[in-house]
Order: sequence, then structure tokens, then C-alpha cells
Amino acid sequence: MILHVVQHLAPGGLETLVLEMLRFAQPNHSVFVVSLEGSKAQAQQCWSKLSAYQGQLHFLNKKPGFSGKTISTLTSMLKGLKPDVVHTHHIGPLLYGGIAARLAQVPVIIHTEHDAWHLNSRKSARLQSLLLKMIRPHVVADANFVAEQIQTKLNYRKVCTIHNGIDCQKFQSGNQATKRNLFGLPANKTVIGVAGRLEAVKGHKVLIEAFSHLTPNTHLAIAGDGSQRDQLEAQVRTLKLEDRVTFLGLVDDMPSFYQSLDLFCLPSLQEGFPLSTLEAQACDIPCVATDVGGVKETLCPINSTLVEANR
Repeated sequence: MILHVVQHLAPGGLETLVLEMLRFAQPNHSVFVVSLEGSKAQAQQCWSKLSAYQGQLHFLNKKPGFSGKTISTLTSMLKGLKPDVVHTHHIGPLLYGGIAARLAQVPVIIHTEHDAWHLNSRKSARLQSLLLKMIRPHVVADANFVAEQIQTKLNYRKVCTIHNGIDCQKFQSGNQATKRNLFGLPANKTVIGVAGRLEAVKGHKVLIEAFSHLTPNTHLAIAGDGSQRDQLEAQVRTLKLEDRVTFLGLVDDMPSFYQSLDLFCLPSLQEGFPLSTLEAQACDIPCVATDVGGVKETLCPINSTLVEANR
């Protein structure tokens, strides 16, 4: 049995990757996911995709802040389930899942770090360094950049890089006209797309400002939702771009979204090894992306390019 521990199961790259690990698990492997935050009802309401895996999902509904009770609850769960492997993702799940796995004497503990921006905080770096020494997991980085940051800032050398992957049977080139009709996007304009959580760190504000300087024969399609949506919609109105920008909300059919585009843009201010650029390129869509984290490791130099972040 393999048990993954994540902070939450809101739509995102890391969360999508973990669900893909469930989907592609070997038939003789039992695989489960524990979400520290949220409830099953809340998560499924926000992300319908979870309903296909509901028998494999557990939610601890942890509130903000440190919770010793969560460690106790998770330790009891692990002692009951007796997993062969606990796999934590990011620093919060390492704290709760890693300690619980040690207390429950789980044979194998793996920790994957999906980005490294939090290591710029001295407090976070000290905490992660302490946890790695206490828990002694097998440490995986999803990008060479992330591995280098762990080795440099934590002086932790035993790190291997395993790049994220995508399902290339799912993400392929398609009929652009048909897909544009599906999303109500203009057929006769150059369509630029962006996908991700609508949060400040994802750089949508900068992208919309830059887009406002392009010619009127361009259109911006924004897939995703988040806390910044109202602000971004207000920015679009202020710039008088209402007829040139489409907010699609959460999109379940991401291959069709990419196939509707002429260009995909990743304007993030911080990243690890993003899936979206891999997915877009697999659909034969060129990318323009900010040079942050491990983004450059995802791009094909023939038809995609890097730009400076926040410019």
C-alpha cells in the first residue's frame, strides 16, 4: 500500500500529479491520498474530478496553524492501514505525514519537493532542515533547480531529481476550430491562453497588463479560478478589455483548452516544474513562460521561449 499526503486537494498542478499517480498505479498496488486540509464534500464541490477517486481519498480537515492533534490522528490512521510507503508532498505534509510515518514505523518514507521558493524564508528553511534530519526520508525534487536549492540552502545532498510527467495519449494536437467553438472563443483572432490558480503568485495581473498593449486581433483565454478573480476581472474592465478577455473558470477538459490556442503563456512569479507547459507543448502549442524555478527545464527551445518574470 502507498499513501500520499498533500496539503489540500484544490485544483492545481501538484494535486493533478498525485491523482495521475492513482490513475496509473499498478493493479497490485493499493494507493490512497490523505489531504490535511478540507473535507471530502468541500473538495468535490470545488473539483468534480475527485469523485472518480472518492474511495481512495481521506480528509483530516485541519484548521490553519500547527495541530498536534493532526499528527496523532494521522499516526493512528497509519498504524491501522499499515502502508508500505508514505509519500509526502511539500513542507506541511512532510511535517505531519513524515512524523506520523516515523511514529507508525512505516518502512519507507518518500518526500517530494515541488518548488523551492519557501526556502528563501530562514524560518521555513530551518524547519525543513530539522524535519529532514528527524524523519530521514528519501528526498525527490521535481526539477534540477529545486534539487540544487535543497542542496545549497539546506546542505542536504541526498536528493534525486525525477521530472514530472504527463499522459501524452491524453494531451495531443487537435482541431482548433472545434475546440474554440466549445469554449466560445473567437475563430478569427490569435488566441493566447493561460491556465492555473488565480492567485497573485501566478502572475495574471502582469499578463493582463502586457496583453493590453497587443493589437486588437488578439484574445486572452484564462482557465482557472481563485481568490484573485474579482480583482483580475476589475483590471480587465479598467483596461476596457471585456470583449478581448474570457474568464473560463475551472476547465475539466484541459486538452481541448490547449488545442484551442495559438500560444500558451505561463506568467508565474514562482514555480517548480510546471505541468501546464508540458501539456501545452504536447498539444503542439508553443509557449512563452517566465524564467523562474524549473520552468526552463520544461520548454522545448525550438518553439518556446523564456522571458523575465514580473515585466
